[in-house]
Amino acid sequence: MLFDTHAHYDASAFDGDRDQVLAGLSDKGVELVLNPGCDLTSSRMAVELAERHPGVYAAVGFHPEDLDGAERSVLEEIRALAAHPKVKAIGEIGLDYYWVKDEEGRRKERDFFAAQLDLARTLDLPVIIHDRDAHKDCLEMVLGLPWANGVFHCCALSAEDAKKVTDRGWMVSFTGNITYKNARRALEVIAGTPMEQIMVETDSPYMVPEPFRGRGVRNDSGYVYRVAETIAQVKGLPVEEVVRRTNENGRRLFRITGKEAHTK
Repeated sequence: MLFDTHAHYDASAFDGDRDQVLAGLSDKGVELVLNPGCDLTSSRMAVELAERHPGVYAAVGFHPEDLDGAERSVLEEIRALAAHPKVKAIGEIGLDYYWVKDEEGRRKERDFFAAQLDLARTLDLPVIIHDRDAHKDCLEMVLGLPWANGVFHCCALSAEDAKKVTDRGWMVSFTGNITYKNARRALEVIAGTPMEQIMVETDSPYMVPEPFRGRGVRNDSGYVYRVAETIAQVKGLPVEEVVRRTNENGRRLFRITGKEAHTK
């Protein structure tokens, strides 16, 4: 059974049927889902979904694209949400320089990122990293913290930079974009990374994999098998082995035992 380690079921794309979609995932071979928050509202919803569905877990935090109007004091509310037994990480956090070009905006991103990394340290939780067009600063901030651990989600690192983080024990995770024709760099990272440090995700409702991309399909965890199939092709492994090992990797990183599903 598959573990989709990153899916946004709090997104408005699921407003009409999110509970039905989540309830039906086991029939599609999906055992576990981790839903990361991107701000206070989505973090709250991630926890609520985890309470309603036994196979769903949550992460809480502020995405770098969602910092407009946010003050550092709001992280106390993130801290309170993180006390829930089904919250397994601080995330989705990190840096995104694609949209933010001015130094003031980038400084705010780094400030919030540093504060959330420190929150993860105090709570002894792994982090889920968003890194877009900010590799140098992101790596410097993360690798400068010997205690830090987590995953670079939707990994866009070069093979060289990916080795730097995996040598420190970090995970790298891949989405449906590894099925695209321009995925050469991601495939190189997969080839050079030990299976013990690879996870699969959909980033639903985004990143629809081939051959479904461009057909008006909304991505959900039922399509994560395409990510596992592609990794299996790169690694020369049976798909079943990739499914099993990525499930184990996700459980290990997020310390999922199953007992949390029955507590609030």
